[in-house]
Amino acid sequence: MTPEEILTFWLDEVGESGWYKSDPELDATVRTRFEETWKAAMEGRFGFWLTYPGGSLAYTILMDQFPRNMFRGSGESFASDRVALAVAKQAIGRGWDMKIDEPARQFFYMPLMHSENLSDQDRCIRLMNERMPESGANNLLHARAHREVIRQFGRFPTRSEALSRGLTRNEQAYVASGGYGRTFRELQETA
Repeated sequence: MTPEEILTFWLDEVGESGWYKSDPELDATVRTRFEETWKAAMEGRFGFWLTYPGGSLAYTILMDQFPRNMFRGSGESFASDRVALAVAKQAIGRGWDMKIDEPARQFFYMPLMHSENLSDQDRCIRLMNERMPESGANNLLHARAHREVIRQFGRFPTRSEALSRGLTRNEQAYVASGGYGRTFRELQETA
């Protein structure tokens, strides 16, 4: 597997219309084509990908986006989040995000959006606002919704079942009342 194969698949074959859909067929395709590569990356392989912008983007997609498809609904969906976050921060620090055209650039910011750390959430919003002028409006709204959840709970309650962590009463009420979708709609109405 090469970084170019990952980028071609995700950016060209799947494309914007499929990036954030829950699609069992796409999930199965990602699992079949990329699970072994993901496992190898979890073992520390492919470090040379992190030496240039396109390789870092492919690595970030492999470690952040693909597990959400491959392992949807399970705790393993989040197993490589820390790795993706570290790679994304390194690439952003080197200015490599700005060497990638929009809308693909957003995938350097997704690990920040997926982080259960408020500082990462704030940084994601700043980056989306400053560095995604052409295609960032919808992503910015999602980033704000993610940040609001972290502000309120310090974590994403919708992950708790998959991660075998209990919910507080407030989190239970939040999930029962629509969870993230409700937060997103409320922000959308006030935008």
